[in-house]
Order: sequence, then C-alpha cells, then structure tokens
Amino acid sequence: MQAFYQNNYPEAGCDEAGRGCLAGPVFAAAVVFPSGYFNPNINDSKQLSEKKRLLLRDEIIRDAATYCVASCDNQEIDRINILNASIRAMHRALDGLNVTPAFIIVDGNKFKPYKTIPYKTVVKGDSLYLSIAAASILAKTYRDEWITRAAEQYPEYNWAKNKAYPTRDHIEAIQKYGVTPLHRMTYEPCMPKLL
Repeated sequence: MQAFYQNNYPEAGCDEAGRGCLAGPVFAAAVVFPSGYFNPNINDSKQLSEKKRLLLRDEIIRDAATYCVASCDNQEIDRINILNASIRAMHRALDGLNVTPAFIIVDGNKFKPYKTIPYKTVVKGDSLYLSIAAASILAKTYRDEWITRAAEQYPEYNWAKNKAYPTRDHIEAIQKYGVTPLHRMTYEPCMPKLL
C-alpha cells in the first residue's frame, strides 16, 4: 500500500460502493490525507470485516485533512446508468471537500474530468493507494448503514443481511413480493416482466 500516487499535494482518492446492488443509492467518497500521512491498517474495504471497517472509518474521519461522502439514488441510476451515476457521486464527493485537490486518483478504469484537475484511474486502486482504500471504507460503511435502515421499512428482502446485492433470498423476495420504490428498475431482476 502506497501513501500517495505522486507529490502534487493535496491528492484526493475516490471510490464507490454499491454498483452491483439491486436497490438503493450508489455511494462514493473522496479522501485527502495530510502530507506524509500513513496508516498501515487501512486496506481495501472488501478485505476487512465489518467491525474493522467501522473502527477504521473513525480513524479516517479523525485523521483526514478533508473527506466527503455522497450518493446518487436509484432513480438517478435508472435515468443515467450505474457508471455515470457512480462518477456523478464521486464528483459530488469531490465537491464536498474543504480543499480543492491538485490531483485525483480513482479506483477502476473509468472516470470523467472533474473541473480541470488532473486525475489517474487505477485498477484495484483500493488495494494500492491509501486514500482510495480509505474512500472505499467510507463509501462501503455509509452505504451499508443506509441499506440497513431501509431494511426496517422493507424487511421481506433481508437487506440487513444481503445489503441489497442479488443474493438468492433477495431475488426470491422480488419474485414473491415485487419491487419497492428503492429498487433499480433497469437491473434485470427488477425489470417488469413482459406478458
């Protein structure tokens, strides 16, 4: 894990969570750490337990020079597609930073220019760069908390456990009960069936 991609400070790392879910928003985060900062415990959120992610979230919030978490809801996702919604959520997270980054690093291989700030996309960046890994932790924990709250309103879909991913129990619940206003209607399991 490297602390920074280059020396053009401040550098913001961006990542998203929830692209593959069948319901709810996609969340994104942007994180800027102080120059010279390093935390050996921060890692790709997918490699960490839920308990560890929540503990590290507190450290990230405490230590970051600035951070922001943002989202695009399921209606936006259906309107502009999940890739565009993920990028829009990252742009919103960048909008919310207290400092303007001089450089942006983004997990994955797709991004759209943000203002005139130079950027680099990095495949598996959440396992390579500290700020991207931190953004993955923030996006994942905030999204999981959002869908867990939504699960109280729609308990039939077991979102507290499956986090709205296309698990067998979630798909079977859609087949039995239909969709909710939070489902992404452009995702195949949620699409209206033609007679």
